[in-house]
Amino acid sequence: MATAKRRYSKEEFARRGRALYDKVIRQTFEPSHDGQFAAIDIETGEFEIDAKDLEAVHRLLERLPKAQPWLCRIGFRSLRRIGFGPRKARA
Repeated sequence: MATAKRRYSKEEFARRGRALYDKVIRQTFEPSHDGQFAAIDIETGEFEIDAKDLEAVHRLLERLPKAQPWLCRIGFRSLRRIGFGPRKARA
């Protein structure tokens, strides 16, 4: 699989990714999909959700080979956790 060339600055890439997450994913998929990963194409708004991060990205790229995927974890502020600290409470 060929890698897509970045067409946006890191700042613009992040701004678009966060905006699409807030507009589409947060309202529809929180909290029912908390902890899963969303791969969002920052140009079209198309997305894939999976329990495995790379599976979501690969499925998105299969559908949209020129996608610019933004990866995030539903219900979390960051993609991964480093170190110790309180985890988000599960109901």
